[in-house]
Amino acid sequence: MPAKPSGKAHYSVYVIELDARVWNHARFREANPEHDITRPCVYVGMTGLPVERRFANHRRGHKSNSFVARYGVRLLPDLYRRLNPMNYELARLTEVTLGQRLRARGYAVWQA
Repeated sequence: MPAKPSGKAHYSVYVIELDARVWNHARFREANPEHDITRPCVYVGMTGLPVERRFANHRRGHKSNSFVARYGVRLLPDLYRRLNPMNYELARLTEVTLGQRLRARGYAVWQA
């Protein structure tokens, strides 16, 4: 069941570094034609859980993005920490905007 919008500021956006082998997937490459090879491949998401718990869930395959389950390396808190916490609606918007900004900076970005 999808999360209900809430005014409570307990949602977070997060960024996970992906192993460079994710670049072998055509879907990932096609989504990132302007990738700067000096920047990492990343996944950008949002959660109502503590970010570390959400990353652990991804890694064990629980409600996980397949790229993160297979290639997730570590959280990159310097790219998101200052943004959190926020309410649900702001987190939804921030997730998209953060992904766009990182892609514009040359990161290869995947978002669910």
